[in-house]
Amino acid sequence: MSKQINVALIGNPNTGKTSVFNALTGLNQKVGNYPGITVEKKEGICKLPRGVKAHIIDLPGTYSLNASSLDENVVIELLLNKNDKDYPDVAIVVSDVENLKRNLLLFTQIKDLEIPCILVINMADRMRYKGISLDIDYLETQLETKIALISTRKNQGIENLKQLISNYKDLSVEACLHASEIDPEYFDRLRKAFPNQLLYKLWLVITQDVNFGKTNRKEIDIASFKTKSESDLKRLQQKETIKRYQFINNVLKKGQTIDVTQAKDLRSKFDRVLTHKVWGYLIFGLILLTIFQAIYDWSSVPMDLIDSAFASLSEWTKNTLPSGAFTNLIAEGIIPGLGGIVIFIPQIAFLFLFIAVLEESGYMSRVVFLMDRIMRRFGLSGKSVVPLISGTACAIPAIMATRNIESWKERLITILVTPFTTCSARLPVYLIIISLVIPEGRFIGLSYQALTLMLLYLIGFSAAIVSAYILNKILKIKSKTFFVVEMPNYKLPLIKNVMLTVIEKTKSFIFGAGKIILAISIVLWFLASYGPGNDFNNAEEIIKTEYATQNLSEDELHQKIASYKLEHSFIGITGRAIEPVIRPLGYDWKIGIAIVSSFAAREVFVGTLATIYSVGSDEEETIKNRMAGEVNPILGGPLFNFASGISLLLFYAFAMQCMSTLAIVKRETNTWKWPMLQLIIMSAFAYIVALIAYQLLK
Repeated sequence: MSKQINVALIGNPNTGKTSVFNALTGLNQKVGNYPGITVEKKEGICKLPRGVKAHIIDLPGTYSLNASSLDENVVIELLLNKNDKDYPDVAIVVSDVENLKRNLLLFTQIKDLEIPCILVINMADRMRYKGISLDIDYLETQLETKIALISTRKNQGIENLKQLISNYKDLSVEACLHASEIDPEYFDRLRKAFPNQLLYKLWLVITQDVNFGKTNRKEIDIASFKTKSESDLKRLQQKETIKRYQFINNVLKKGQTIDVTQAKDLRSKFDRVLTHKVWGYLIFGLILLTIFQAIYDWSSVPMDLIDSAFASLSEWTKNTLPSGAFTNLIAEGIIPGLGGIVIFIPQIAFLFLFIAVLEESGYMSRVVFLMDRIMRRFGLSGKSVVPLISGTACAIPAIMATRNIESWKERLITILVTPFTTCSARLPVYLIIISLVIPEGRFIGLSYQALTLMLLYLIGFSAAIVSAYILNKILKIKSKTFFVVEMPNYKLPLIKNVMLTVIEKTKSFIFGAGKIILAISIVLWFLASYGPGNDFNNAEEIIKTEYATQNLSEDELHQKIASYKLEHSFIGITGRAIEPVIRPLGYDWKIGIAIVSSFAAREVFVGTLATIYSVGSDEEETIKNRMAGEVNPILGGPLFNFASGISLLLFYAFAMQCMSTLAIVKRETNTWKWPMLQLIIMSAFAYIVALIAYQLLK
């Protein structure tokens, strides 16, 4: 049996840590969350020489072991807890050849924990371009480590790194410098009080407010040893940082030379344009317009193919398998349920393709910097702009895109408000209702119907921003509000990294939210396919008797039976039961059924009404004519008039009518609390707005 060792991949943000992880693990990786928290956990397997396997855990990016975020806490907790199953046998600290001085601060701290360390210097292919040369032997001696000089872009040095990992037992665990020299007297007392503990570990436990697990708290009773005030401890931390940088500067004086005349830098010229207070926003707007136009255009073809393929598969199943409940479950429940998951894949894949390209190129950091000034006023982060705007395609990948927001409060607010933005699933509902209730005509060259649609998009985005402002005032979540974003160098995206990101995010959606979507689809099928009593069970005889004198075709008769069954099914009874509640909004029981069933997906609304109104064809015009001909049973006149139409449009603009979104919110927040609050509050708000609109307009 081959041996497996634990390897922790650690480094500052933007050092190419993900590229190193991908180069070592390839597709042998999985993404999840750390138990009990929403920080993403990436793990992978790497095959090493002599049959050894390395279990590699890609830890969140951190600048030092002085924790200031949930992500950084994860790094410290793992490195201090030897009883953790992921505690590393060896740590790989990834640095960037252009920012070696800053990256080495974290490296020297980890060395103090006496963990075998390998220093990876990434982006070696840029050394010549930037006029950088390194004395590797000298650096290895001074830093008490082995160095792997690599380029993930050109796939250089990876095999050497694997060799170093497999020989981790030969690595020195000596510290580069001793932090205890900042206050010898204090550290001597600390050493005497806990003689069996590592001194730097004690120092981190005293200065960091993180959860170290049961074992560490029992081993180190720090409460009895906090003899210094918080301000004194902060001053000592600053002294430690200064001491480390003094050591790093002395090492790099001899170990690194930079020929400034050779270095070429267009970065500042690009930054002046891309972060400009006018041109920056215009360029970002054009990029977004291009991205979402591409998402709609490119994804429509595969989505149509998926839709028709699943419809054909469902029809084939019905015609091939023996008729009965089991066949109906497969054809009408499971296959459409799977289709409801798979149909989102093109949009998710294309959206994450563009996001990965923007991140890999270094442009996303400029966008975040640009938007932070506006978003922060509403309790959001500059990084919230990506999910909010991508929500116009689909809320599911948009909510998944919140993972790069460091502050949990800002991330949670973004997750909760993103479903307000108008997604493509609302379009079928909007288009048919607008065509029914908004008259044809033009205002300054723009049609009333087009203006109404644009207004619905603006209403959705405004609701997201306003609700974010309210949530920021209400939510009592401690969160650091300072904003720090690093401007990495511009670079051509690595195709391998981009494709791995797309594959991982897509897999994450299918296996995470997919199970919940499929389960609810089967429940909805059952409720629509079965009903209590004789009305449902004898539907065929009842309809045949009722229409015996009319010469109905077989298709027409089938549609009448299907419509009658639906009316008397469990979901039909639900529609009748909720009719008194929705009648004040101008809806009847049929619209009630469509609203209930469209919880599976908003676009189901039109299909459900088509079945209820006994429409054999799926052509929009036929459905439209039937809907236009519906009469309000209470007031008389058309059911779909201006008042009820506007009420329905506003209801769908604000309501959380999407089980897929609820499923993904549950997955991203690790609890049902937030999606349930989201469902209740958004639905209640939608109901009140729709009620006011109908009562004022009728």
